[in-house]
Amino acid sequence: MALKKKPVTGMKDIMPAEMEIRDYVIGLIKDTYRTFGFSSIETPCVEHIENLCSKQGGDNEKLIFKILKRGEKLKIGEAKEEADLVDGGLRYDLTVPLSRYYSNHANELPSPFKALQMGNVWRADRPQRGRYRQFMQCDIDILGEPSNLAEIELILATTALLGKLEFQNFTIRINDRRFLKAMAAYSGFEEKDYDSVFITLDKMDKIGIDGVAEELKENGYAEESVEKYLALFKEITDGVEGVRKCKEKLEGYLAPEAADSLEMIITSVESQKEARFKMRFDPTLVRGMSYYTGTIFEISMDEFGGSVGGGGRYDEMIGKFTGQDTPAVGFSIGFERIVMLLLERGYHVPSGRPKKAFLLEKKLSQDKLCEVLAQAREERTAGNQVMIVNMKKNKKFQKEQLAEQGYTDITEVYNG
Repeated sequence: MALKKKPVTGMKDIMPAEMEIRDYVIGLIKDTYRTFGFSSIETPCVEHIENLCSKQGGDNEKLIFKILKRGEKLKIGEAKEEADLVDGGLRYDLTVPLSRYYSNHANELPSPFKALQMGNVWRADRPQRGRYRQFMQCDIDILGEPSNLAEIELILATTALLGKLEFQNFTIRINDRRFLKAMAAYSGFEEKDYDSVFITLDKMDKIGIDGVAEELKENGYAEESVEKYLALFKEITDGVEGVRKCKEKLEGYLAPEAADSLEMIITSVESQKEARFKMRFDPTLVRGMSYYTGTIFEISMDEFGGSVGGGGRYDEMIGKFTGQDTPAVGFSIGFERIVMLLLERGYHVPSGRPKKAFLLEKKLSQDKLCEVLAQAREERTAGNQVMIVNMKKNKKFQKEQLAEQGYTDITEVYNG
């Protein structure tokens, strides 16, 4: 069987130029989030299959890379269902592992706990621009804080990071699951149908309001409810005024404190933001994860044409492990998409240490080589990055390649 050079479908090899940007972004993420009080943690890439299939991950649960049992535990001949063969899977996000982690270590951690996680996740998804089956996620979460201070800090920290990467004029779309439920109840939908209604609503950006209306009617919902529901979206604006309109219009369905909290988040972030972006109330924002219980948000960038990050409040997930609900809210940036956008715009990592290269004549004497090695040691001691390579026949092309890597100070070394 012939060996294959290309990576598995949906995976990719990373070249040095991209890796330099990735390393820089990772460092900037850690430095920025530390200034907001977040602590780095790490969880295993393999998670218990029971945790991954707990009906918390929405459609991601259909995309799990599952792992067969091993050794004497794997009894293929006796297996009657998948559960007899599988006991683990590669994590599809960092939130489910974090919930397990916190439930296991809560007594050893401060409260509230501000967690920073960076690591690869895996989804058997259809590969497309900016989306791979293996990709890096970067999450910040605040556990144990019930107030909207958590949402405010998460949004300020994430947008400060994007500002440092020179992203401008992006939009934070924000909503609350309680608004979604109140609007559905006001329109006459039954509670058992909410999830189905929200799945259709989530397609608003793709199929438009007429498409949403048509699909809801095709799914058997009363025309009166559909028209009343969609009339709300035509009436409600995307600013703080829209939040206030919901509070007034949905009286008796929407808790006033939900509207007050969302308005406070929007106005607080707008007044204290470090980057150039807009907060936009979007009552059509759903987000697919079923574990969200309150505020939800996404980062939209025109240059990408979609979401490059998102998150929300999930106060009931940790309780699935411990039996006691814990306030929790998180924000994840689409690391791969951010890096892709930086590469497409020709982003250059801010100059760090100077780079110096020595090109050595072939068959250089040992004495001369030792002189170069000593010089290189002095350069590294001074904080410079040093490359020592033997000359090739096409020296001009070799020097061009070194220059592309940032080595503009090149010394040629000969025996004479």
